Amino acid sequence: MKAQREFRSITRSAWHLLRLGILLTLLVFLAGGSIIPASGLESQAYAYTRQIEFDYGTWTLDAIGAKFSSWALSLNRFLSTEDQSQLVLDYLDQVQLVSQLQTELILIYANPAVENPNTASKITQLELEKAQDKLTSMAPVAESILQSQLMSVINQADLGALGQVLPPSLYRFSDTPQSLVISPRDQITQVLDISLLPVLDADDMDLLENRVFDELNHAALVVPIGGVGTYPTMVMQTTDILWLTEVVSHEWVHNYLTLRPLGVNYYTNSELRTINETTASLAGKELGRMILAKYYPEYLPPEEDPALKVSGSATPEPEADPDLFDFRREMRATRVTVDQLLEQGKVEEAETYMERRRQVFWGNGYLIRKLNQAYFAFYGAYNDDPGGGAAGADPVGPAVQAFRDKFVNLADFLRAISWVNSFEELKQNLAG
Repeated sequence: MKAQREFRSITRSAWHLLRLGILLTLLVFLAGGSIIPASGLESQAYAYTRQIEFDYGTWTLDAIGAKFSSWALSLNRFLSTEDQSQLVLDYLDQVQLVSQLQTELILIYANPAVENPNTASKITQLELEKAQDKLTSMAPVAESILQSQLMSVINQADLGALGQVLPPSLYRFSDTPQSLVISPRDQITQVLDISLLPVLDADDMDLLENRVFDELNHAALVVPIGGVGTYPTMVMQTTDILWLTEVVSHEWVHNYLTLRPLGVNYYTNSELRTINETTASLAGKELGRMILAKYYPEYLPPEEDPALKVSGSATPEPEADPDLFDFRREMRATRVTVDQLLEQGKVEEAETYMERRRQVFWGNGYLIRKLNQAYFAFYGAYNDDPGGGAAGADPVGPAVQAFRDKFVNLADFLRAISWVNSFEELKQNLAG
């Protein structure tokens, strides 16, 4: 009887969360659809991508169904805290094993010395199928554990209400879509972002980008995405517990902001998008560190020395070794120069300069496929590190960093910034 009562209780809780998830999903879709107006550029770009777009509706329904099934089982409830953390680490090891076997398989077929790759790869194929099946079975439990761990630290950070986290943390490991980012050629700003299928080869990406450039006179770039703030959120597989905890937290922050003015206005302009992404990055890193400190202390990296941070400023970090190639410093310098050339109306010169700089980055081990206005429009929005990087001298990110420094608690910062409706309002709050 006791077991039956517990099962009914779990089922009721699961159904309550499922209904909440569906409600939040509809909210996200309705909010997103209401703030992206149709345009000539948009309709033409979608005509290029219609056959290769990512289907969020089907993915979301599948994810909600999978979450309901995992709630009904709640296998993680029968594990100790230590065993739960170990299962997540075992899952990451399994991801690594699958990746190794996939690489072995590719090398067998690519090796000209192998006369019959079908025969030579049979054992590896069987091992891969077995490893993939195990990975698939482990994923829902690992997800449930990390969701619970995140909700625990969210409450610990005083971001919950009456012991409840809203929205509840829900995420799913997935092959994440790629994004076609489009920017005008004469300025750096993201005017369109279209989600594409996870797997596109380089030729297809290049063809699509060139078509946007030649026919629409805009810069375009297909970029990989590590996580998406759908509900449940979507997170790519990884073997890195530090990256995983930060991204799961980052995407939950987007869900949190979606229920508030800052998140609702995500697509209103590039400044609000940068405020959103920088806020999610800052808070995601803090919540991720809290998860590591509580559940995976051996993986917690040391705190950055405050003396080396230039928080709230676009000033570059203290003088570094001039002979050592510093990616962030060099990318910031590149962005600043590009902004200056575009302000002077020298669009073609800026594009020629970006290609020269791309070759410099490539020669130093940073394999950037294409460096253009769309690259800076996308990566420049994630401006949570002092020094700017791809954001260059953009003041929005440093303002968010400075605003975070005004608050002792993460919760107070998130509650304050979540009601910001413009960059001007953020600057007023910062000055007040």
